[in-house]
Amino acid sequence: LLVCGKCSTVNAGILVFIVEGLHLSVQVVNVRGCDSMIHIAGLYKTKTQIFFFVNERLNKVFFFFANNFESVCVCKIHYKSLSVDMSEQLSKHVPVVFIGSCMTDMVSFASRLPKAGETIHGHRFFSGFGGKGSNQCIQAARLGAETLVICKVGKDTFGDNYIQNFRNNGVFTDFAFQTEEASTGVALIIVNDEGQNSIVIVAGANLLLDHEDLKMATYAIGGARVLCSQLEVTTAVSLEALRVAHAKGVKTIFNPAPAIPNLDQDFYTCSDVFCCNESEAEILTGIPVNKQEDAGKAGSILLNRGCGAVIITLGVQGCVLMSSQEPSPKHVPARNVTAVDTTGAGDSFVGALAFYMAYYPNLTLEEMVQRCSYIASISVQAQGTQTSFPYKKDLPASLF
Repeated sequence: LLVCGKCSTVNAGILVFIVEGLHLSVQVVNVRGCDSMIHIAGLYKTKTQIFFFVNERLNKVFFFFANNFESVCVCKIHYKSLSVDMSEQLSKHVPVVFIGSCMTDMVSFASRLPKAGETIHGHRFFSGFGGKGSNQCIQAARLGAETLVICKVGKDTFGDNYIQNFRNNGVFTDFAFQTEEASTGVALIIVNDEGQNSIVIVAGANLLLDHEDLKMATYAIGGARVLCSQLEVTTAVSLEALRVAHAKGVKTIFNPAPAIPNLDQDFYTCSDVFCCNESEAEILTGIPVNKQEDAGKAGSILLNRGCGAVIITLGVQGCVLMSSQEPSPKHVPARNVTAVDTTGAGDSFVGALAFYMAYYPNLTLEEMVQRCSYIASISVQAQGTQTSFPYKKDLPASLF
């Protein structure tokens, strides 16, 4: 806890200490609270030499920032809290952790999708927040889950806006990192009149989320009930997060999107639930998935690779699921609705699944999938990605 010396406001934040020979430096990151402390955090996002002294009577350490006299005595930290097991603290408050991408969606609407080399006129454009990991996190939060996101955005307007978007949705942003080495990721989306879409992504800062970032968030992962990851960050980071969660007994959801062939075996064995759509299932298994029976065959292959359970979503055809306890494929039909925009429907489904696994663990997987399918069907009836995701207050009480 950082206490402001000007207004005495208690702020949430992290001080990173760097020892170099006889010099002690500090980096202030992820402060949330009063304007004074946020200002100080902005000044000291890079390591800064400090002086300090311990006041045993007050049980505090007072920090003096060497190169800015105005900041003297502004920052105090209750040093005895440094010995607290932070995983125990976070596990009480952040049951669902998502590691994944942040994308700024740039969405164009046209009567049809263009052919290769063709330019066509569209009739509407808007920009919004996207990225698979972030989408899933936002949907879980809107259903009532306490969520934390591990991600990286650019130190740019898109990145600043994205972190504020998380906060507006009640998501913990302690590990939403920013970098000057790349721009915030973008997704260029075209949607036709039938609600079908094509998407090109430029990952940007998402690919700079690395081992050191993940190491800082290890205690948050270990304190969660559910971890969810995808493939819009590097495969190494996504897999490391799954391994950490699996080793600590945290339930895991892996969404292999965008799919790549020849995944490391641990992606399967560390996944309590392996959730993909029909095209991803085809890439991973080599089996074209056009109907329920195809999904059953592909799902059996994925299940035999070590997953706890497999869900293959089929759009208007619903879902097929199976598990190591019940390996026979089960079909869950989709609701009959008029789709306006299917962008993000799969993320709505996965976010809802994380919510139910964390908060309703006694439901069967089939019951969870039925509820997730209903929630995703709501999202396709409105345009946009996160803007189409429903809130708990707008859903039937029977889902909860």
